Amino acid sequence: MVTKDMIIADIITQHPETLPVFRRYNLDCYECQIADLETLGHGAGVHKVSIDELLDAINRSLK
Repeated sequence: MVTKDMIIADIITQHPETLPVFRRYNLDCYECQIADLETLGHGAGVHKVSIDELLDAINRSLK
């Protein structure tokens, strides 16, 4: 289960199936160097994406 306190790069590395979700929310985190340091919650806030909606979509995508 992914939480808002997890590092974005860790999420993508451990769960590559989440990439389409990041793309759907226009989050190009997989190309961003800050993803190695930034939490999902912070990134969602910076990009004005609902963290609750994003977390729901990410966790539904997990295999």
